[in-house]
Amino acid sequence: MPEPSGGGGAKERAFLVGMDYRSRSSSRSLSGKSGSGKSSSGKSNKGNLAAAQAAKDSSAAVSKAPPAPEFSAEESLDELRTLAASAGAEIAGEFLQRRDRPDPATLIGRGKLEEIAGAAASASANLLLFDHDLTASQQRNIEKAVNLRVIDRTQLILDIFARHARTREGQLQVELAQLEYMLPRLAGRGVEMSQLGGGIGTRGPGETQLETDRRKIYRRIRHVKQQLENVRRIRAQQRQRRESAPVATVALVGYTNAGKSTLFNVLTQAEVLASPRMFATLDPTIRGVKLPSKREVLLSDTVGFIRNLPHTLVSAFRATLEEVQRASLILHVSDASSPLSAEQDVQVEKVLKELEAESKPRLRVMNKIDLLPAAQREALRDDAGLVHVSAAKGIGIGTLLERIDGMLCEDAVSRARLQVPQKEGKTLALLEAKARIYSREYREGMVELEVEAPESVMRRVKEWTVSRG
Repeated sequence: MPEPSGGGGAKERAFLVGMDYRSRSSSRSLSGKSGSGKSSSGKSNKGNLAAAQAAKDSSAAVSKAPPAPEFSAEESLDELRTLAASAGAEIAGEFLQRRDRPDPATLIGRGKLEEIAGAAASASANLLLFDHDLTASQQRNIEKAVNLRVIDRTQLILDIFARHARTREGQLQVELAQLEYMLPRLAGRGVEMSQLGGGIGTRGPGETQLETDRRKIYRRIRHVKQQLENVRRIRAQQRQRRESAPVATVALVGYTNAGKSTLFNVLTQAEVLASPRMFATLDPTIRGVKLPSKREVLLSDTVGFIRNLPHTLVSAFRATLEEVQRASLILHVSDASSPLSAEQDVQVEKVLKELEAESKPRLRVMNKIDLLPAAQREALRDDAGLVHVSAAKGIGIGTLLERIDGMLCEDAVSRARLQVPQKEGKTLALLEAKARIYSREYREGMVELEVEAPESVMRRVKEWTVSRG
């Protein structure tokens, strides 16, 4: 494989290659089967008719369901362009290849490969980026044909993750994903990497370079997994301490660059890096948020999801993504200004399903409404499961907090009438800080209050409670 150019100099010039496979509908073959074949006996004919009708009904039910929105080849190539920029590359050119099916040897076919090689050379590109996953042999064949470094989509995403990982945990997770990505690709290069031949007269004692490298990688994978297991154990202990108190956790999820970190900063007054670059947030951050009911909740910011998020990354970041699995409520943040919002939401659903978190209580948050035209913005309506906000401009944040407050069951809020002696300064200060006070009257050394407070507060003022309800 050609070596990468130096890391500290000028930007690498990348030539992008997108793929568009013309899919063929499978419904035609399904409907073709249902009408074929006749039976000689009346009884079996009735059974066949019933089966045919059932198949027809089933086919109709499937056809009625709206297809899940998908990225077009052009939209996918646009996203690759953004990913390449996030990795620090300069775009030298791009090519979109349309085929009926992928070529097993080179993905795009030898003829097109020569055409791309010429275009990349004329654009002075030193890197070929494929918007597709490549097998080890495909990558090797393409590199031989174009004499350039070749990187597939998964490798590009792993590189961006490596650039943005700041904490030791994040770096370990990225390294594990990279090692697991590299391992099967060693097998594809066995002949080149072998110190020994494979024929008569070449056998002898010793270990091939491939076996040595593979053993080293396995050893490193075991070491990284052990370190990550220690991180997971510490995180589990921290979570156990948090869960011993009645504090709910709310997890922010969404497509990369949907504005999660900006929203997180607005809700928590934190200073997490908020960047237009993809995958700016890799390391999990948890901060406290005070809701309108004065309840405290913990808000967790997570790594952004993306189309075809590499499985190695989902596995490596499982310790981080456990916050999503354990959350009481998931805030699914979408970019309202993106024309691909529906397609991005489908990809988020896929990752949530992989994390077995798709059935968690969820609130949709349509962010960046300040980027919409005024007429479109005025037509937006919130409902029970949807809130429109602009984290950058602070629009709709109060509504969002009220909605979160209403959806959480932990430390439930209730109303009560209290009579607290004026000398009980600590209790009165507690109510001022942790409860909503609707009325307050002073009578004969007592303070009569009507409050709404979490159960944890109600227990502490139990002796002065007159009535609840």
